[in-house]
Amino acid sequence: MAAPPTRKTPRKALGRLSLPERALVADALRTETVGGVLLLLASVAALLWANIPALRASYESVGHFHLGPGALGLDLSVAHWAADGLLAVFFFVAGIELKRELVAGDLRDPRAAVLPVVAALCGMAVPALVYTLTSLAGHGSAQGWAVPTATDIAFALAVLAVIGTSLPSSLRAFLLTLAVVDDLFAILIIAVFFTDRLNFAALGGAAAGLVVYWLLLRKGVRGWYVYVPLAVVIWALMYNSGVHATIAGVAMGLMLRCTPREGEQHSPGEHIEHLARPLSAGLAVPLFALFSAGVTVSGGALGDVFTKPETLGVVLGLVVGKTLGIFGGTWLTVRFTRASLSEDLAWADVFAVASLAGIGFTVSLLIGELAFAGDAVLTDEVKAAVLTGSLIAALCATVLLKMRNAKYRRLCEEEERDEDLDGIPDIYEQDDPAYHLRMARIHERKAAEHRRIAAERAAAARHGLAEVPGGAGDDDDRPA
Repeated sequence: MAAPPTRKTPRKALGRLSLPERALVADALRTETVGGVLLLLASVAALLWANIPALRASYESVGHFHLGPGALGLDLSVAHWAADGLLAVFFFVAGIELKRELVAGDLRDPRAAVLPVVAALCGMAVPALVYTLTSLAGHGSAQGWAVPTATDIAFALAVLAVIGTSLPSSLRAFLLTLAVVDDLFAILIIAVFFTDRLNFAALGGAAAGLVVYWLLLRKGVRGWYVYVPLAVVIWALMYNSGVHATIAGVAMGLMLRCTPREGEQHSPGEHIEHLARPLSAGLAVPLFALFSAGVTVSGGALGDVFTKPETLGVVLGLVVGKTLGIFGGTWLTVRFTRASLSEDLAWADVFAVASLAGIGFTVSLLIGELAFAGDAVLTDEVKAAVLTGSLIAALCATVLLKMRNAKYRRLCEEEERDEDLDGIPDIYEQDDPAYHLRMARIHERKAAEHRRIAAERAAAARHGLAEVPGGAGDDDDRPA
């Protein structure tokens, strides 16, 4: 007799992470949170530096100061070095993150990858559409359609750190994976839409450098003194080719091996990411923000943000487009696949995280500079719109997340509980018989201790009652 067909259990969307994935996500988010706080401080410093009358001239002079070998086409301003040079480190780390997600993370399983990929695509398409419709309706320029498409994970995590919300690891991982996919498509947008001239000789040189880099990795060659100079050469050639120089960082990050071999505790990609992430989050991105976020803020300038079609499109794209795009993409994925939302979460939680993803800062500022490179005034206005839209998105997310924070705190406590003190949260050991035997012994010891205490208290109570009838009275021998 044939066995009855087994019924597949519907996959849970935004379900609990595996223990190794949870540890990797926690480590990545810890560094990004610290970097996000530094990014926030750098942005505030930039705004103060650019808006205090006595300091404004020095901000502009430092940002426009040129240095570098002109013969190699690298006589760049400080602000330019920050945008094209330091951000290459940021995109290098983004490339490693993407590679790790593709070979060892959520994006490895096509079924699990559908949710963040669709959510990220919708979270980029809808803001671009919102910007385009708003700009065209106001007879503005459609060049900035890509500005509100990016999510800044570091800034988003800084907001979480500041407001002190206990976001569950599944939602944090969703936000991180979403940002990784978001970065990938932002890189493609920069490479495809913001390359207006090509120097094929320099591009060929950069490609040859990447081949050498790949061969050295394949041969197992080690040593920073080999790879750092080679990376600088590849970056310089990529810059002179006309393709945005940060693409070199992404390409080198994607070439690293991110799966450990036998005898390796960590893969080369994980090891290098561990070294490069603090440099990216703690230095590269804050310095970029310092020289990009310094826009003049005044009542009139803020008013212009909501009246000019280009800047209004950026604000609406970040605040409305991002939220509706990510939430809608997640809902559609769950609706039309076998997935079901985790029973620990509600759609209100997805909406809150989607609103948090409306914080588009680093890459949005970069795309704004590229989109309006020939118009310095409009570039500054778009930067002000990015700051305004990100601030509004942060405030909306703060309100929504705070409303759910009591529930998040309970979920986090469940995720962290370790009653048997074996270093593994109990929630990951529910299917392990050894765990339940350990818990049985713990409860038996506790029960024996409670029985002992109960017996002592009962004996003390009987002893006290036995003394009462013959107890001592007062001086006049009245009963006690």
